[in-house]
Amino acid sequence: MIKKFILPTLFMFAITFGYAQTKEELQTQKAEKQAEADKFQSEADAIQAQIDALPGWRTGAFGVIGGSLSNFNNWYAQGTPNNSSGNIGINFNAFANKIEDSYFWRNSLTANLAWVKFDNEDISTDDDSFKPTTDVFNLSSLYGQRLSDKWAVSGLMEYRTTILNNFNDPGYLDVGVGGTWTPTDNLIVVIHPLNYNFVFADNDAVFESSAGAKIVADYTRQIGAIAFKSNFSTFQSYKSSDLSNFTWTNSFSYTLWKMIGVGFDFALRSNKQEALSYALAQSPPTATGFDDVDNKLQTYYTIGLSYAF
Repeated sequence: MIKKFILPTLFMFAITFGYAQTKEELQTQKAEKQAEADKFQSEADAIQAQIDALPGWRTGAFGVIGGSLSNFNNWYAQGTPNNSSGNIGINFNAFANKIEDSYFWRNSLTANLAWVKFDNEDISTDDDSFKPTTDVFNLSSLYGQRLSDKWAVSGLMEYRTTILNNFNDPGYLDVGVGGTWTPTDNLIVVIHPLNYNFVFADNDAVFESSAGAKIVADYTRQIGAIAFKSNFSTFQSYKSSDLSNFTWTNSFSYTLWKMIGVGFDFALRSNKQEALSYALAQSPPTATGFDDVDNKLQTYYTIGLSYAF
């Protein structure tokens, strides 16, 4: 009887011990393979860095897509039991840079567009279309003739507007010359004391072109599955601070599977001319001029799925 009890127990212990040994061995093998993979990845990153340092064109793009749709029928717990709603947001960032030993030519495009709708189906006259909410378009081109590895004499053209509503009303075109500092391959700092800010708008009483200084700082980088871009652009008018403005945009994308991932985009802007134009369009107007306008900080953000091009 004792033998019948001991033998199965020893057998089960042997199986358990053998399984534990196998698991430990597999974990050791995994760690060894992971160390080899990390080594090869480091070597691949080093080779890619050498490729990126070579003269020639460098292009890339990434974006964020976010959205949701919903429909309610006879959902009496809410104030509007029959409704359909939705929102869609798209952010797109692209660049095409030609990097040579004696000069560089950097071009970038940023667009952030969003639509939203809320249709009360119990009201026949309620609008069931998607209406634009976020509307940002920015295109820039920077050319620089190198003085050294870090400094260059440069010329910049930057255009900003909306494209879904009020295209080019207002629109801003900065054209100027000065210097560009490139401390790293990813960071570009533009300092142009000779710049003219052309403003295109139907309301000439509010929007005015002027000369001033243009400063741009752009940081773009991709580390493995992570891609991000931060751009700060400001115009400081020599004529009046009321004509100055700045915009700071930030984009982040993390690839989870193949080309699909998650993304986040947000921006800050201050523009007193736009604030006054909006205030004068209210009924009744909430301001009479630059002196009493409430120039609140403008913000937006988009979060959702991303697609790496």
